[in-house]
Amino acid sequence: MYTSEELIIEELRSAGINPVLSLPCEKIKNLLSLIEKNFLHIPLTREEEGIGISAGAALAGKRPALFVQSSGMGNMLNALMSLTKTYELPLALFVSWRGVYNEKIPAQIPMGRSLQGILNGCGIEYRIIEKKDDLKHMRHKLSEAYEKNRITAFLMSPEIWDGVLHKEKEQRIKRQKVAGIGVKAVKPVNRLLIRYQRFDFIKTIASMLKDEIVVSNLGIPSKELFFIRHRPLNFYMLGSMGMATPLGLGISLFTERRVIVIDGDGSILMNPASLGTVAFFNPENLIIVAIDNGAYGSTGNQPTLTSRFINLEAIARAFGFKHTVKVYSKALLRRILNKKYPGSLFIHAVTLPGNKEVPDIPFPPSEIKEYFSNAISPDEAPL
Repeated sequence: MYTSEELIIEELRSAGINPVLSLPCEKIKNLLSLIEKNFLHIPLTREEEGIGISAGAALAGKRPALFVQSSGMGNMLNALMSLTKTYELPLALFVSWRGVYNEKIPAQIPMGRSLQGILNGCGIEYRIIEKKDDLKHMRHKLSEAYEKNRITAFLMSPEIWDGVLHKEKEQRIKRQKVAGIGVKAVKPVNRLLIRYQRFDFIKTIASMLKDEIVVSNLGIPSKELFFIRHRPLNFYMLGSMGMATPLGLGISLFTERRVIVIDGDGSILMNPASLGTVAFFNPENLIIVAIDNGAYGSTGNQPTLTSRFINLEAIARAFGFKHTVKVYSKALLRRILNKKYPGSLFIHAVTLPGNKEVPDIPFPPSEIKEYFSNAISPDEAPL
């Protein structure tokens, strides 16, 4: 006789789910243990990071599924709406539905009881899973999500796990020693060496592109890239601040192409732990170009903390990046991009603040997704 956890694993396999992303919840610890053994599992540092990685995986032709706690839905709601829903990308959400059944933690109750209303308000279809019989509808709904490019949530009540004996094994996380950390000193930012603006560095990157995939940060950086060199393999972020690097990671895990993420200091500071997830997987085809102009360029050039004391290269190193470099010149940026590294590369590109007057991107999100997806080779194209 199969347990509820085993039945869910079977449904995920039948639907061709890959990868599976998660943050832990005590109520589904046995399910998560099985997921780690049966799928490419991506552990997350924050729920909204999973939205970015899932979006990248979907664009690379995969069927991602995300396991979170109901409280975590509140953390990722904006990214879910401004990225997944805006670009009409498929995603199956498996929510450990706390606060509705024998809940002993008061803090879990408000979000748990409000979750159905929130999903209804956001136009997200959901199914409630309270008993084994409810699982028989899962396969059809899973297939629908990916065939029709929609978000579907499965609210898993703790009731489904009651009355079942589980064989629990202690899961020990092996701490990995990251070579190179602490060996090379990270130099502070030298403001006297800054000569160029973000536009100049994006122009340098664009001039070198062949068949690389580019994910561009939201706002003016995307508009500058579009103006300099629009191409089908450019993915322009229109919202979802902090999601460019996670999205680039999600793509890089499922393609052999080189993936270049043009990110910014403000966006990285909003979601810095995503650098740790990149360092954990360390794909050698991924380059993060962190353009640090010390300002929130798209909202009026208000200063960020990098303009005062935060060193983005040091943050990347602290999160486990083995390969980092700080650049001030177009020539050095060009030389670095021409090299190959045995792992992910973090380029801290320090620039002056300032924006070029460029027009808006004339395409809606659905068209950006369509031409980008069509530009990816057939074995990488979304289903």
